[in-house]
Amino acid sequence: MVSDVDQVDPREIQTLQVYLNEYAQQIEILTQQLSMIEQQRIEAAAAIETLLAVRENAEATVLLPIGGGALLRVKVLDTGHAIVNLGADVSVEWSTEDAVKYLEGRITELEALEKKVAGSLEQLQARATEVSRRLEAAYGAARQAQAGRGGS
Repeated sequence: MVSDVDQVDPREIQTLQVYLNEYAQQIEILTQQLSMIEQQRIEAAAAIETLLAVRENAEATVLLPIGGGALLRVKVLDTGHAIVNLGADVSVEWSTEDAVKYLEGRITELEALEKKVAGSLEQLQARATEVSRRLEAAYGAARQAQAGRGGS
């Protein structure tokens, strides 16, 4: 008995499978990137909310993470300034207003990046779907050829 793969060009099947595997890996990477971007956006929004709340209530206490899932309840000494990490181990002390503006700009950048990555993800998913259809068609043709020979 001849298998389905023997009825079609095995190189085409192998190539399509390689493409499908590569697309699946790229889709996974982009999905992870989208998740990280969303997490960064949520953290920036939470930071803005906290900065504004602390500025409005100088007597407020905040929870300070100290590692290991432990937190300290602390009073903020300077509610008019914040130290913001710009990346690459660079941090800057800014007024609360400037820190909020920076974080809002960062959120805008993250939203734009999220749209770009989502667009790339859609394109990859469309390509993967097309390759999957071609692969199914190749296997379908092989089954028909097998059935045709079996009925002779």
